[in-house]
Amino acid sequence: MRGCAGRGWLSGVHADPLIETDLLIEVENKPGALATVAAAISDAGVNISAATCTRPGDTARLHILVKHPEAAKHALATALVTVTSQREVVVVDADDRPGVLADLARMVAAAGVDLDLLYLATKTRIVFGSPDLDGLQRALGVSPAR
Repeated sequence: MRGCAGRGWLSGVHADPLIETDLLIEVENKPGALATVAAAISDAGVNISAATCTRPGDTARLHILVKHPEAAKHALATALVTVTSQREVVVVDADDRPGVLADLARMVAAAGVDLDLLYLATKTRIVFGSPDLDGLQRALGVSPAR
């Protein structure tokens, strides 16, 4: 997917934003739960590009960013772990310096797009999720697939 980052659309952004897949996995919050999820995915040869845990309590909600969602879902099913949902998210490769996230957030806000997910990935990439994926893509400069 091509956006306009490569044309200098925002200082501190290294490459065009990409569309990747976020898997939501709800697991019992107990010792070893994350190890089970991470081992199943890595044993299938799938790299976890990012992970975060939200709503820790009796049930933890893990967001896992992967490039090969079908392989990861198959591996998780084999390990008796259910993927609750999957969705496309926008991933922006950004500088690790003050102000970059603020600039990106201002662009999203100026476009009138509500965010419902944000976390950091490896190599200083920022993961954005919104129920309005089309609006988010436009706000962050992701062009439609060719």
